[in-house]
Parts: sequence; C-alpha cells; structure tokens
Amino acid sequence: MNRDPRTQAIIGAAIEVHRQLGPGLLESAYRKCLAFELGKRGHDVIEEQPIPVVYDELHMECGFRADLIVDNEIVVELKAKSAIHPVDKAQLLSHLRLAKKSVGLLINFHEVKLIDGVTRIVNDYRAG
Repeated sequence: MNRDPRTQAIIGAAIEVHRQLGPGLLESAYRKCLAFELGKRGHDVIEEQPIPVVYDELHMECGFRADLIVDNEIVVELKAKSAIHPVDKAQLLSHLRLAKKSVGLLINFHEVKLIDGVTRIVNDYRAG
C-alpha cells in the first residue's frame, strides 16, 4: 500500500469505522460513518457529490455521484459486497477522470480485515 499521507489518513478512518461496525451493513451506513469520522479528524468531506458528464455538445449535470470527496482532492468509492470486480476499479478510474482528480480509493467494507478491501487508484490527470 502506498504511503501517501492523504490516502493513509482516509484508510485509517475507514479502519476505525470498520473496527466499530464490522462487515455486513449497507454501503450508505459506511458512507455516513466514514464521512463523520473524517470530519472529526479535520477533513473536509462532501457526500454524494454530483459530477457532470460532458460529451461533445451534450452536458449532463449529474453523470454520477461520488460517494465521498475528501479535502477536494480524493474520490472515495465505497462498496459493501462480497468481492470487488475489475469493473469496480474501472468505474473509479472513470470517476477520477470526470471529476478531474488524480487519486481515488476503492474501499470494500465487506472484508473481514478491511485493508484487504482497499485499492488505491491513480489517474494521470494533470491540472493545466
């Protein structure tokens, strides 16, 4: 796991939520609790932020909703399912591109040991 202090802080908060709640709840419960925990730790957190999609001349105001955006830098996609599939990782990468963010975390709370359900994804987007 990468030692980026920004993502490490989010992972630490997610581990605390998982430690207290364990696996087996709905994704929405983990999202609310993780947002609360990150807020307690001094992070700016936006839940379910609508992200527009622009395709040619077509503009959709809400192409998807980011589960969490932390400190206006990191997209956090939460899952609560038995296994992460390649499409989940591809989805987060697409979300990073559309949101113009460079780093994202995919966190699956249905793991016995949460760290086994954490994937860090980097987009090569560069603000110009």
